[in-house]
Amino acid sequence: MPRVKKVAAFTPYFTEEQAGQVRAAFLEAGKPEEGDASVSDFIVRASMREVKRLQRKYNGGKPWPPVLAGALRRGQRTMDEMQHRNEEI
Repeated sequence: MPRVKKVAAFTPYFTEEQAGQVRAAFLEAGKPEEGDASVSDFIVRASMREVKRLQRKYNGGKPWPPVLAGALRRGQRTMDEMQHRNEEI
């Protein structure tokens, strides 16, 4: 039996509108053929797709060395950051 990888906890912060769209996308399009058993699976898959895109763009398609837990700033964005962030794709 293959070993299960240890799961690291991560908490993304979404606005109510974003969270509603994430839940709706999972509910409406998260069919078995997409491979997501839960909304967490859906978020992980979407995040890793973006990581791969950034690796191709900024690191020659290679993985970066891992960053240990606790090395990044924690918490939600400030009000100023929320006002000036463009999250539209």
